[in-house]
Amino acid sequence: MIDPRKTIYTLVCTLFLSFASSLYAQHISPLEGRWDLEMDFMGKTSPSWLEIKHSGNATLLGRFVFAFGSARPIAEVETYGENKFTFSIPNQWEPKGSDMIFHGELDGGKLKGTMIYTDGSIINWTGVKAPDLAYTENPKWGKTIEVFNGKDLTGWHVDGEKNQWVVKDGILTSPESGSNLITDEKFQDFKVHVEFRYPEGSNSGVYLRGRYEVQIVDSEGLEPADIYLGGVYGFLEPNQNASKPAGEWQTYDITLIGRRVTVTLNGKTVISDATIPGITGGALDSKEGEPGPFMIQGDHGPIEYRAFEVTPLKN
Repeated sequence: MIDPRKTIYTLVCTLFLSFASSLYAQHISPLEGRWDLEMDFMGKTSPSWLEIKHSGNATLLGRFVFAFGSARPIAEVETYGENKFTFSIPNQWEPKGSDMIFHGELDGGKLKGTMIYTDGSIINWTGVKAPDLAYTENPKWGKTIEVFNGKDLTGWHVDGEKNQWVVKDGILTSPESGSNLITDEKFQDFKVHVEFRYPEGSNSGVYLRGRYEVQIVDSEGLEPADIYLGGVYGFLEPNQNASKPAGEWQTYDITLIGRRVTVTLNGKTVISDATIPGITGGALDSKEGEPGPFMIQGDHGPIEYRAFEVTPLKN
């Protein structure tokens, strides 16, 4: 015999879920999502990134990554007109001045707009939806490539005028601040093994596909954070501080498939199969759907590398 109370309960639950789903759908804005931006900044195209999301009611908020610095929270994205929006961001590493003020609109599935910089200058920018990056279950790996041969800079190039990188006694060294070092070859999905050493107080980083910085910085004894050793800068925090003291050799073993990354520092898995939302500050470009090179940060402090081995995903 059918219990009428259960029937009424099921009907009420169904109607409530249907109403809640309809209400949520009404609040979804076409602006929501992650966007890869290109900004006309200081005479060149600077990659940036924007996320706009729903906060539980009609309010939109988000995060923004500029040409440098970490992901910055957006307290509120105000909308007006038809798919137009504005928000402001306090300066981080920019010159002191006013907040940066954004105006944008969605046009034909793409974003476009302007940013008023801290000095009052106006910067034009465009944006496209960040792509979905396929994840391969049970990956099969190809042959390991030693992208640093232990002898010279074959297979690498610098991104600036000053090349301070030298190879001595099998060690790749940046003795002082200068240019970043970039592989000639580009990769999509891979495992990478890196051995590095830095002096006290120094700072470097390894950019995966030239877009996602895994931080290298003297941070022994500090609370885990995305801006310290083991973190994906500004986005993913390590579950523990596995740093060794400055002056000791340390290792990274990193797997990146699609957007999912696993970071092992000195034999301890500090980030496990986590999603990288978007590019980090200092990225070479914002073309997330394309393969990219490795980039070693050399514009901060002294750093040494004695191994850099890449195992690409087998096609």
